[in-house]
Amino acid sequence: MLGPVTTGRPARARTHRRPRSRILLVLLALVAVAAVLGVALVVVPMLRPAGPRPLFQMPVACGETWQLSTYPGHDDYDVDFFPVEGEAWGRPVLASYAGTVTVAGINGSLGGRTPENPEGPRGRGGGYWVKIDHGGKWETQYLHLLEPPLVEVGQKVAQGEQIGKLGSTGNSGAPHLHYEQRRGWEKVETHFDGTPSGITTDDREQILRRVSNNCPAVS
Repeated sequence: MLGPVTTGRPARARTHRRPRSRILLVLLALVAVAAVLGVALVVVPMLRPAGPRPLFQMPVACGETWQLSTYPGHDDYDVDFFPVEGEAWGRPVLASYAGTVTVAGINGSLGGRTPENPEGPRGRGGGYWVKIDHGGKWETQYLHLLEPPLVEVGQKVAQGEQIGKLGSTGNSGAPHLHYEQRRGWEKVETHFDGTPSGITTDDREQILRRVSNNCPAVS
C-alpha cells in the first residue's frame, strides 16, 4: 500500500491572528471614550452653579465720576463708560476685580479712529479688548481700548491694576469703554461696590453717573 502522498512543500503552521476589524473597533472605542471625557471636562464645570458675585468695582480710577450709559440696540446689560471731566483718550482702564486674563487682543478689526484722527473710519467688533476670569464662573470684558492691552493671556491681575487705555477701536463712534459682567454663559446686570448699576435693558436710552470706588487697598 502506498503511504501518504505529499506535494514536496512543508505544511504551513497555523497562526492565531486577531482580525484587523477587531483592532479597529477597539481603537474607535478608545477614541470615543477620550472624546466623551474631553467634553465632560469642559461641560461639567459649566453646569455647576456660579459662585458668589465678586465685589466688582468700576473699571476706572478711584474717586472719578463717570457717565454710565446705554442706548437702543446696544444689548441688554452692556454699559458704556464716558468720563464726565477731562480728556477721554488714553484714560486708564482698570481691572474691576482680581483674576486671570483669558483674552488680550483684537476683536473684529481696529478701524482708524485715534486721538489724532477722531473721525477716522470705524472698525468692526470690539477692537482691542481684554477678558478676565474672576473664578466661580464670573468674568468681565473691556472693549474699544486705544492700544494693545497692557496685559497678556494667563497673567494674574489685581483689582485696580491697569489693563489698557480708553480708546475707540472697533465699531465705536467716540472714545469710551464698553464693559460687561458675565456669569457663566449669560450676561448679567453690572454691579459696582455691591450695588446694581440700574442698566438692565436697551429698549431706551439711559444715562447715569457714578463715582468709582476702585481704590488701592489700605494696608
